[in-house]
Amino acid sequence: MVVSQPSFRQARWEEPIIFELGAPGRRGYLPPRPEPKVVEAVGPIEDLLPKEVLREEPPRLPELSEPEVVRHFVRLSQMNYCPDLGLYPLGSCTMKYNPKVCDIVASMDQVRWAHPYQDERTVQGLLAILYELKRWLAEITGTYEVSLLPAAGAHGEFLGCLIMRAYHKHRGELARRREVIVPDSAHGTNPASAAMAGFKVITIPSDPDGCVDLEALKAAVSDRTAGLMLTNPNTLGIFESRIKEIAEVVHDAGGLLYYDGANLNAILGWSRPGDMGFDIVHVNIHKTFGTPHGGGGPGSGPIGVSEELEPFLPVPRIEYDGKRYYLDWDKPLAVAKVRSFLGNVAVLVRAYAYILALGPSGLREIAEVSVLNSNYLFRKLSGLKGVAVPQDPDRPRKHEFVISLKPLERSTGVRALNVAKRLLDHGYHAPTIYFPPIVDEAFMVEPTESFGIEDLDGFAGAMESVLREAFEEPGRVLEAPYNTAVRRVDEARASHPRTMALSWRMLRRRGGP
Repeated sequence: MVVSQPSFRQARWEEPIIFELGAPGRRGYLPPRPEPKVVEAVGPIEDLLPKEVLREEPPRLPELSEPEVVRHFVRLSQMNYCPDLGLYPLGSCTMKYNPKVCDIVASMDQVRWAHPYQDERTVQGLLAILYELKRWLAEITGTYEVSLLPAAGAHGEFLGCLIMRAYHKHRGELARRREVIVPDSAHGTNPASAAMAGFKVITIPSDPDGCVDLEALKAAVSDRTAGLMLTNPNTLGIFESRIKEIAEVVHDAGGLLYYDGANLNAILGWSRPGDMGFDIVHVNIHKTFGTPHGGGGPGSGPIGVSEELEPFLPVPRIEYDGKRYYLDWDKPLAVAKVRSFLGNVAVLVRAYAYILALGPSGLREIAEVSVLNSNYLFRKLSGLKGVAVPQDPDRPRKHEFVISLKPLERSTGVRALNVAKRLLDHGYHAPTIYFPPIVDEAFMVEPTESFGIEDLDGFAGAMESVLREAFEEPGRVLEAPYNTAVRRVDEARASHPRTMALSWRMLRRRGGP
């Protein structure tokens, strides 16, 4: 039975910022004051604090009762969209449903009350979880050893580039190996990470099929090559079928192969980057393994490496001697410490619970359903009026796909941005637009394994409705959205430094309330 998408209208509250709510003297819970004998023994709290952290005046904080605080944040939550509400087809970001059992596990007292400075003997259970997780990730990715420290995918990329750098330096070749090759369809963080690590970025074009142009790669590699950064399947959702040849070209030149794990959802349990020839692999825990992300965090981007690169992983390493788990700091070739403590533990524990709940067959099914959903929706959308397919339309896609709305723009003046905003009125989060930049009016969709055929049919129906409306009444699409809490915003103005107010202090300085 196909269930139609319910009519959508986003919750809309005239919600002020929290500093504009409440009134002087209102309070929530107040802890009991210490007994006089305690104050007498330790003195006033102000005397216990370093003088340099004391303020001359108390900070201006909002004064609200507990119900006022709860209502404020509940209303804000009702103005948001998330995978719990429906399809979130954000291409290249794998915004899947986050199972609540994983949240429950991560909220256990043994996890949430653990202190990062506790003696390792008192957190053996937590260290066991992290140790087992890194061994699972090594098996899943086909790598020798894993570091759980990086706090995000881009952070993992940067660490991977630092490991490249350390490896070539150890071999006495860093002086000349200053180039990292990146395909023109790569995620934007790839060239940024390589540049931050001190490398010169060499961009190579894609071939007509959307894959790495092997001849261009052969022309780009040299004794200056430190490595190649690549994801497979690539950003277009196409599997790089010549990956073994690509790896051979890079390795023959003395370079390393880096795997951007943003697209691991497509091959989970079926293919391993290490088996393809990749030396360094990062995993977006917050994408592939069902933990919450978005809006700047949380995230986690563990790095797996080959045996040859293991000495360069950062410290501390979680190890097991057969009796106890411990932190190993004795790694003289390790790159600089990249994060405090043991990584984003709450996210890592969620991923552990997710993998444990699904097991090997469940992980394989993730990839199966992701690819099935992607190809189903690809076939539905690629035949719509106003849509073009930039690469071979008969070639299967993996977990995501890219179509072009260039024909729609030429005929109506309606661009991918306008279609994305109009989709909000139908109750769907917009897909990624204008990425990868090698596709004009790119429209990038990743449905993930979390959503059923009713969701996919509903999204396809909404797209068909918006495109038809664009041909019949383009002005209406150009002014969308209409049913959201906030109407159409000026993206350029919203992101301009003179417009943004990122804190209460900034708003006050600009004459705000």
